[in-house]
Amino acid sequence: MTTISHQALVTDQRKEDHIRINLEEDVSFKALTTGLENYFFMHEALPELDLDKIDTQTELFGKTLQRPILISSMTGGTARANDINRVLATAAEEAGIAMGLGSQRAALEDSILAESFRVRRYAPNALIFANIGVVQLNYGYGLAELQRAVDMCEADALILHLNVLQEAVQPEGDRNFSDLYRKIAEICATLPVPVIAKEVGWGISAKTATRLADAGIAAIDVAGAGGTSWSQVEMHRAPNKRLARVAGAFIDWGIPTAASIRYCREATPQLPIIASGGLRNGIDIAKTIALGARVGGIAGDFLKAAVTNDVAKVVELAETITDELRIAMLCAGAANISQLAQTPLHTKF
Repeated sequence: MTTISHQALVTDQRKEDHIRINLEEDVSFKALTTGLENYFFMHEALPELDLDKIDTQTELFGKTLQRPILISSMTGGTARANDINRVLATAAEEAGIAMGLGSQRAALEDSILAESFRVRRYAPNALIFANIGVVQLNYGYGLAELQRAVDMCEADALILHLNVLQEAVQPEGDRNFSDLYRKIAEICATLPVPVIAKEVGWGISAKTATRLADAGIAAIDVAGAGGTSWSQVEMHRAPNKRLARVAGAFIDWGIPTAASIRYCREATPQLPIIASGGLRNGIDIAKTIALGARVGGIAGDFLKAAVTNDVAKVVELAETITDELRIAMLCAGAANISQLAQTPLHTKF
């Protein structure tokens, strides 16, 4: 009889908790926002453009995306995640967008849980990102484990997610974040696919972006504050009132998404920036591209569409976001993504 290891069962339950809490609880920031609402495009009443000819194609890691949209990393390693990731990957292929997988730690700990990450069969041409927490480099992980994660989903790139606050407030969290830049540099120098550094909802500073670039990171996903607060998620998981209070205290911690994009763009002009953290629609994505991002990532809305087990709903969401983006581009006078990237944003204050 095949059994799952105890550690893998613990990780599996945590992932199930995360899916449930994100779907059922309010895990948003209380007062802190993405900052995107403080920017606006100059409306062009005569843009001299044909909406039907607005081009939303962009390129990342040598692959062409039909839309500058990333299904941000969410889940994997659970029975429920099998269906979710199958639906998301199938939709990503059909819509011509990118997809990031959730942390693959559980599947590396127990191969029985790897099935939900084997999504390349559903998305033969899509841009797919594998995903491991960077802190695992201090807990026995190295090149071999990261290569296994990439091979598991036949990924085009690997996300190293930076979730220091989440680990700090988790009862079972891994908390040793020391000496990681050196280890990141070693991975970037030896792993045969690009490595992306990604926060999980609290943003990346200019200082950290500069050091990540020096370490050889190929792209940065800012994953700024203003969307899902993972400290709030962990508050709902806390086994006692003390730990719930500690996690809840950080409800408005972090760098707003708009600010983090600007910091990272200025600090690392040579790197592609992925914008995520509280993006809700195509107008938000348009603003992030004008601020300096290459693509915009959305998680929660795609998760809600995917749990219906209906690929068409996920594709429809991607198309709706694209409609919003294209109309924003029309009204801002940008015929394509390159022009959008050069379109100035104005502040309300």
